[in-house]
Amino acid sequence: MTDRPHLAVIGAGPAGLAATVAAAAHGVRVTLLDSAPRPGGQFYRQPAAELHAGRPQALHHQWRTWQRLSDSLARHVEAGRVTHVTDHHVWFVERRLNRRSGTAHRGGPHGAFTVHALLGPEQEAPVEVYADAVLLATGGYEKVLPFPGWTLPGVLTAGGAQAMLKGTLAVSGRTAVVAGTGPLLLPVATGLAAAGVEVAALVESADPKAFLRRPRALAAQPGKVAEGARYAAQLLCHRVKLLTRHTVVEAHGDERLEAVTVAALDTDGRVRPGTARRIACDTLAVGHGMLPHTDLAETLGCRLDGLDVQVDDEQRTDVPGVWAAGETTGIGGAALSLAEGHIAGRSAAARLDGTEPDPRSWATAAKSRTALREFFAALDTVYAQPARWADLVTDDTVVCRCEEVTGGAIREAVQGLGAGDVRTVKLLTRAGMGWCQGRMCGPAVAGLAGCELTPSPRPFARPVPLGVLARAGEAEAEAESG
Repeated sequence: MTDRPHLAVIGAGPAGLAATVAAAAHGVRVTLLDSAPRPGGQFYRQPAAELHAGRPQALHHQWRTWQRLSDSLARHVEAGRVTHVTDHHVWFVERRLNRRSGTAHRGGPHGAFTVHALLGPEQEAPVEVYADAVLLATGGYEKVLPFPGWTLPGVLTAGGAQAMLKGTLAVSGRTAVVAGTGPLLLPVATGLAAAGVEVAALVESADPKAFLRRPRALAAQPGKVAEGARYAAQLLCHRVKLLTRHTVVEAHGDERLEAVTVAALDTDGRVRPGTARRIACDTLAVGHGMLPHTDLAETLGCRLDGLDVQVDDEQRTDVPGVWAAGETTGIGGAALSLAEGHIAGRSAAARLDGTEPDPRSWATAAKSRTALREFFAALDTVYAQPARWADLVTDDTVVCRCEEVTGGAIREAVQGLGAGDVRTVKLLTRAGMGWCQGRMCGPAVAGLAGCELTPSPRPFARPVPLGVLARAGEAEAEAESG
């Protein structure tokens, strides 16, 4: 197998798994790199084996799809077609240039790309993987919008609550409020309720009934409609109060969360006077949608379409030898990620083998991709963040947790010092200079500054020890000189 073309797939969520299985099945040697200890990503996150979960499928839907993917991956690993490496935190993907011509390598003993990763929980030991092509399936991350009290212990993201439940079979408290906007709130609320948590309310800032004005999108995805109906039935079964066109105004507590205040929104997204109500809880799971992870794509020079990695019908980026699939090309859920991953894997396998891929071989996946992209475009218009959410951010509300920058400091940078974009606010206030490099506070800073959230190019996808950076490429240089 060592003489076969080598594809590096980064990310073992639905898109990465589908791409790996498809590429390996068509003769390509694949290295699947992922930062988690087990495959599956957030969607198929599994409890640790030591927990001896009796029915892990109770925390998931599409369980049979996961089993097929997992079994296929295991067969390819056993056959030597796939190398699955866990706890590999990729911080940079390097396009290797021919030292004589200055052009990209076209294969050879090390391939055209070097994937740089940090190994293990401490993320200190460097690892380099050489490949002829790279497929980015790096997923997405949650959008966080601040409000007074959001830094209290007991307040966590909706995805964080779901990850805790799926991965550790644990919950953060006994009484929860699930709030924000977007379809992720439904499985979070029903999952917590099924685990024995009293879900006092599901607070949705949008009005899901707006979907009724989009019959074409609904008719094209009967499976999604049925899924939504099942969640609604579970909410009724667990007696979860649903508050639509409402938002969290403030979280209360001394040393940890004790209650939240919610209020109704008018059609312009403003809080309606006299509608505030206080709900006792020790957990608030809040989320306002997701954003794509594009750091690695940006460092490779891939073109972006807004915040998404731009791809063609084969899921190829505009950088030769680089494919992208899943949430990194646009947030659209697991089913869309599976379709895109399958297409990307088959395309990469054919291209690496020197043949022209036949789109008819992935026609079913392409049809699913088109329909799901249309559905999620409609979904985005319904589940938009409240238009006036920034009005709730007081001057003493912490916006950037890493650097403890408040809403007042950001407003002063804009109104008093003339900052008109996120980068200038960062330079004036340090908002976004911390460990997360603005991934968490970026949307909030942009909203308070009154500007669009734009990609913020970074040299590396995660913090790297200086010693690792200083030694990067030494192994390759020694091999070439030898």
